[in-house]
Amino acid sequence: MENHRLFEPVNVGSLHLPNRIVMSPMTRVFSPGGVPGENVAAYYRRRAESGVGLIVTEGTWVPHPGASGIENVPCFYGARALEGWARVASEVHAAGGRIMPQLWHTGLLASSTLDSIDDKAWLTNAQIGPSGMVGATGEMPRRLGRAMTQADIDAVIEAFAAGAESAQKLGFDGVALHGGHGYLFDQFFWKETNLRDDHYGGGIAQRTRFACDVIKECRRRTGRNFPLMFRMSQWKLHDYNAKLCDTPQELELFLRPLIDADIDIFDCSQRRFWEPEFSGSDLNLAGWVKKISGRVTMTVGSVGLDLDLMPSLMGQTSKPASLEKLLAMLDRGDFDLVGVGRSLLVDHSWAAKIQRGAHHELLPFSPDALATLS
Repeated sequence: MENHRLFEPVNVGSLHLPNRIVMSPMTRVFSPGGVPGENVAAYYRRRAESGVGLIVTEGTWVPHPGASGIENVPCFYGARALEGWARVASEVHAAGGRIMPQLWHTGLLASSTLDSIDDKAWLTNAQIGPSGMVGATGEMPRRLGRAMTQADIDAVIEAFAAGAESAQKLGFDGVALHGGHGYLFDQFFWKETNLRDDHYGGGIAQRTRFACDVIKECRRRTGRNFPLMFRMSQWKLHDYNAKLCDTPQELELFLRPLIDADIDIFDCSQRRFWEPEFSGSDLNLAGWVKKISGRVTMTVGSVGLDLDLMPSLMGQTSKPASLEKLLAMLDRGDFDLVGVGRSLLVDHSWAAKIQRGAHHELLPFSPDALATLS
């Protein structure tokens, strides 16, 4: 498969990628105190050594007291954590790889936590969101936290921009913003959780304002030649049937402000990459976003495996699956990059095995494998 388009280089602005394989962000809890250690650097270096074109790290907390809530997930702030991330970037680059951190704020899905930035600690129960409300499709929203004030919004914008600026200073190749899966950006996007009557609420285009303000400030701090990736999804962790956009026309209304804010790469998260996004077309989400935006898009969702994530979390083993459909979609130009998650999580050599056609050597994914990640 060495000559397939999957292994052709691609340029994203000033960033040159040697192939189209991207390690998709996957949460790991291997950073005690939020500090990535040498084991984390070695973990990412092994994927770079085995031919992954671009690594997007696990989600990392931005420097805001309401961002976090999961123990041992890494921070992207504070001297010790940033020193650890500098080591990660250096190791990946030494192996010839490219890497971006994913910056993350969970909003209303955060939990109470003791957080610390440069030895200044505070206890927070700051579950904040656009309206303080959560709700599944067709349900009445219920209060989970408090609605964000303009001061809250300004503070979160600053937190993401500071994270992007730190990433550039540490030598990363760009930065990824987590805008999907029901987390903070997505809480602004979704009408069930954004009930605001100011300029951050309203129709689908207006509900992108908060994300656009963050993107613009990140761009202002880092400049035009520092690539920005944005993860989006229709589904939410608490509602897999959710839809931000029911039609291509609505998707265009949603995308246009994000395009104008200057996103370079759209990371289009689906549970199953092969499923069409709208009736009447076989394009998936990444295909539609590319068609509408003209920007670089990445597909992700059960690539290389026969089961999506949820059966895996319930204890079922996912076996290696054919890439024939994926490669046909890539050849057709539906998307530019391929995000690989669990396959790369369990097997750092996945890209190298695919390139040399060693499909018989691919490993299955099971929850038990998570205990022995290398």
